Amino acid sequence: MAGASLLTLIDDIATILDDVSVMTKVAAKKTAGVLGDDLALNAQQVAGVNADRELPVVWAVAKGSAVNKIILVPLALVISALANWLVTPLLMLGGLFLCFEGVEKLFHKFFHAEETVHHDPKKMIGLDESKTLEVLEAEKIKGAIRTDFVLSAEIIVITLGTVATAAFTQQILVLTGIAVIMTVGVYGLVAGIVKLDDGGLYLASRKGHSIMASLKRKLGFGILWFAPHMMKTLSVVGTAAMFLVGGAILVHGIPAVHHAIEHIGNSISGSILQSITPTLLNGLFGVVAGIAALVVMLAVKKLLPVAKAS
Repeated sequence: MAGASLLTLIDDIATILDDVSVMTKVAAKKTAGVLGDDLALNAQQVAGVNADRELPVVWAVAKGSAVNKIILVPLALVISALANWLVTPLLMLGGLFLCFEGVEKLFHKFFHAEETVHHDPKKMIGLDESKTLEVLEAEKIKGAIRTDFVLSAEIIVITLGTVATAAFTQQILVLTGIAVIMTVGVYGLVAGIVKLDDGGLYLASRKGHSIMASLKRKLGFGILWFAPHMMKTLSVVGTAAMFLVGGAILVHGIPAVHHAIEHIGNSISGSILQSITPTLLNGLFGVVAGIAALVVMLAVKKLLPVAKAS
């Protein structure tokens, strides 16, 4: 009897872990947009820091990100347990914020080009030259942690929406797993990205006339050429993913729009077009929603000074 009970317990644990693994994969896919933006944004946050301080800064922000998730995961579990009806509205708000943030990035890129910060350690726009490097570094870390809190909240809310109907134990495991995976994954990659050019410079400066030395130099120059292009590509992919993921969240929360997009997708012939059309329409809906949110925000900003003056 004891042996049979032990086998049953092991089977139950294996089933739970299998379910958790499946839900974690689904949640990871849904948070891809935030992940891409998180990577690009955090890599840019380190711009302007001395080369020997890049990794300590990344580590400091990573610790701050861990604290953010330690706060957000229990909060999400409390909401799920006591006010489960809030999950969908919060998910919709998270999706709308993703779309708004994507449109805002494009708006500032095309209409405020003069504010663009170039990755030049001697020209850190918006920083007071009278401040010490330690103070500037601390400000960068605080700003990056604040930004991470918003992005982490989006990740947790999207994950919570994925496991909203699951058992409480599974919710804990999935939310904790996503929090750990995203923190380690994002900041591990950020550390690799910010040191990529240093690795390229090291290889490019190798001396010697052997074939191996020549190959190392070519690889180094290739990395130095590739690094800035990778950052640009990562930013573009992250922005596009924000619309696709945010739009999909909004569409799934509005049954009429969701059914209309499904109907359009099913009416198109060709398996490839049929599969990508709903995704593209979700992204288009995300763009429209983001533009609407940006217009509202700009209108509110204009009205606030008028209200204060009166």
